[in-house]
Amino acid sequence: MGIVAGLDSSSESTRIVVCDADTGAVIRQGYAPHPVEKGPEVDPQAWLMSLGEAAGNGLLEGVQAIGVAAQQNGLVPLDAEGAPVRPALVGNDKRAQSAAADLVDALGGRMAWAQAVGSVPQAQHPVTKMRWLARAEAANAARIVEVMTPHDWLAWQLLGRPARRTTDRGGASATGYWSAASGAYRSDLVELALGHQVRLPEVLGPSGTAGFTPEGLLISAGTGETMAAAFGLGVGVGDAVVSLGASGSVFAVHEEALADPTGTITSLADATGRHLPVVHTTNAVRVLRGAAEMLGTDLAGLSELALASSPGAYGMVMLPYLEGERTPHLPHTAGSLHGMRRESMKPEHVARAAVEGMLCGLADALDVLRGRGVAVRRVFLLGAAAELGAVQAAAPGLFGAQVVVPQPAEYAALGAARQAAWAWQVAHGTAADGGGGYREPPQWPAAASQVFEPGEELPVWQAVRQQFTAVRDEVHPGAFQREG
Repeated sequence: MGIVAGLDSSSESTRIVVCDADTGAVIRQGYAPHPVEKGPEVDPQAWLMSLGEAAGNGLLEGVQAIGVAAQQNGLVPLDAEGAPVRPALVGNDKRAQSAAADLVDALGGRMAWAQAVGSVPQAQHPVTKMRWLARAEAANAARIVEVMTPHDWLAWQLLGRPARRTTDRGGASATGYWSAASGAYRSDLVELALGHQVRLPEVLGPSGTAGFTPEGLLISAGTGETMAAAFGLGVGVGDAVVSLGASGSVFAVHEEALADPTGTITSLADATGRHLPVVHTTNAVRVLRGAAEMLGTDLAGLSELALASSPGAYGMVMLPYLEGERTPHLPHTAGSLHGMRRESMKPEHVARAAVEGMLCGLADALDVLRGRGVAVRRVFLLGAAAELGAVQAAAPGLFGAQVVVPQPAEYAALGAARQAAWAWQVAHGTAADGGGGYREPPQWPAAASQVFEPGEELPVWQAVRQQFTAVRDEVHPGAFQREG
């Protein structure tokens, strides 16, 4: 074919990549920041303005199809004319924490939600935001006629606001009122949250087309950032992705949806027709930053110190639960440092304990997925901290798998572009047939990466993990035995 584009409208900016549809090669790129958000609300018009700025100077010239990825967990409430009732609600809105608890109780507990839609309401979920609006802004809530997620709304705007409204499986699975297992909306949960029914967008398949602009430009189904990044990375069954932000997330590609009565696993859909079970941790790089500040250094300096120590940190174990923890469910606990002896109380051992504690916490999250039958042969490690030597040295052994550290790139935008190429090929009858009529996405090259193996020191790292687990279970017995 020709040229496609993918855009990623994150919480901070719009990034656009223009690619050769056959090879995935990036031809040109665009970027524009979003206005600084003041709290968990934003005027969605700001996303459009940023998009227009990022696409300036003829960036989209010659493009035949566009895919839209955007931040997940956003709620754009619209009135009967399709205008926003109020600013969009985005991110982890702490105002909605009590609303989440209300919803859990209203349906009969965590297990009921997990069985219904594959996730238990948290403050960030759109269904929880609806409940908050119904309680805190009843007049606005009563005016809501339809709702969209950010990527739905952006695609709709690009298409000129047609009568047809669409979304995709990935975005829908993050709302709290669509089930990845059944592939259907639970409109009763919308009514439970908001107090009345609303119009919900049509859920398209992975290679579906949302429509065509007046100029004939194809707009693909779009998806959430997580799903787009996984597609851009090219991960498949047997791959897991560990994302190192201040908090952490672990997800894997799986053939089936996983219902988890404890709510530890959130069952999302991916951008290919498969599933992305996700486990979140409250603490990741915040542990490293805290330790670095305590030792009077930065992340690079912390890594150098940790490499001067040895596996096991001279017997010290850091439980990395600085802000409480989601996995295991310890919302009111604090972090702690164990095994201190006079000879171990040195900066390098504290630094090593921080790195190992963070990674062991993420390994616990990875084991939640493994315990449900999810195959993990490779772990993709994302985030700036993935470039630290101490993290790269310890992660393969503590995760018990090959670790892949991709070179920095706009993977969410690349995934959106790859989806656009797929939709264009299917719409024009040129997509490869994977058998049984199943159409395969274009095979773009895998992300350029560094690869790290567990190596001969695997038994040493297994002992480090056992040391961590023993301390964790002694301090927090039964932390992983919570039932719904």
